Amino acid sequence: MNIILLGAAGFIGKNLAIKLSKNCENRITLIDRTKDFFADIKSILSSNVVFGEDSFNEDSDFDSMLMGQDIVYHLVSTTIPATSNQHISQEIAANVGITVNMLEACVRCNVKKVIFFSSGGTVYGKDAKCPISEDVIAYPISSYGLQKVTIEKLLYLFWYMYGLDYRVIRLSNPYGPYQRPNGVLGAVTTFTYKALKNEKIIVYGDGTIIRDFIYIDDVINAIVNVVDGGNKFNTYNVGCGYGTSINKVLEIVGIVLGKSLKIEYMSGRKMDVPENFLDISRYEECYGKLSRISLYEGIIKTADFMKQNSIV
Repeated sequence: MNIILLGAAGFIGKNLAIKLSKNCENRITLIDRTKDFFADIKSILSSNVVFGEDSFNEDSDFDSMLMGQDIVYHLVSTTIPATSNQHISQEIAANVGITVNMLEACVRCNVKKVIFFSSGGTVYGKDAKCPISEDVIAYPISSYGLQKVTIEKLLYLFWYMYGLDYRVIRLSNPYGPYQRPNGVLGAVTTFTYKALKNEKIIVYGDGTIIRDFIYIDDVINAIVNVVDGGNKFNTYNVGCGYGTSINKVLEIVGIVLGKSLKIEYMSGRKMDVPENFLDISRYEECYGKLSRISLYEGIIKTADFMKQNSIV
C-alpha cells in the first residue's frame, strides 16, 4: 500500500509514521515543511519510508506528491484553537482553500481514500450534551472548529461528486511521546513536563473545565482500525469516552510524579467550552474497546519518555 502523510512531522504524524512503517508491505511518504523535523524519529523508522518537503500552500504541486498514492492522511493545520479567531479569513484560506486544491489532485491521481483529522474538542461547540455523539449538529465557536467542519463537508462533497472515499477522525485531547511539551496544545503533556522541571503551570479558568484525554498509542491503534475497516461509517469520535477536569489531571500528575505542583490560575478564555467528552460507542461497536491506557499509566509513560530522551 502506498501511503502519504501530509503534515507528518507533528505529534500525531510521527506516532502514526512509526506504526505504519512497521508493516513492510506499506510504502510510506512523509511530507512536512522541512525534512529536519523528522530528525528525532529517522533512526527508528523502517527502510520503507521516504521524506519530502512542502509547505501546503497555493504553490504546492499536489499532483506530483499524490501520483501513485493509495491513501492520503491529511494532518495539516496552520492554526490552533486559542488564536484561530484572530485572523479568520487568512486561516480559512490557508486551510480550507488549500485542502480543496489537494482534494482535486486526489481525484486526478485516483487516490483511493483520504483520512482527515478533525477535532472532537472544537467542532461540536459549547451547548452539546456530553458524551457527545457524531450525530450532534456541529456549532463550533472557534474558527479552528469551523475550518474542521468545513473540510469534513468538502470530503462528503468530493465523495458525492467523484466517489473519493474518506474517513474523518474527530479526535479528543491526545497526549504522550513526541508531543511538544512546551507548546500551546496538550494539557497533560505540558503539565507533566512543567512538573518534572519544577516550573510554574498556567491554568486558564478555575480548573473545573472537563476534557477527554487519551494516550497516543490508543489513538494510533484506533486510526489504523478505522482506516483498514469497512465503510459502515465515515466519521468516528476517538477519545477515552469520559471526562476529567483540569484540576483532577493536575492532582494525578502530582501523585504520579510525587511532586508539589506550582500552579497559577488565570482568567478563562472565551473559546474554552466548559465540558467536552466524546461518545465513542460507534467506534466500539465496530472495533471493540478503544481506550485501554488509564490517565495514571499514560502520565507515567509520558514522563518516562521525556526522561529517556533527555527532554527534561
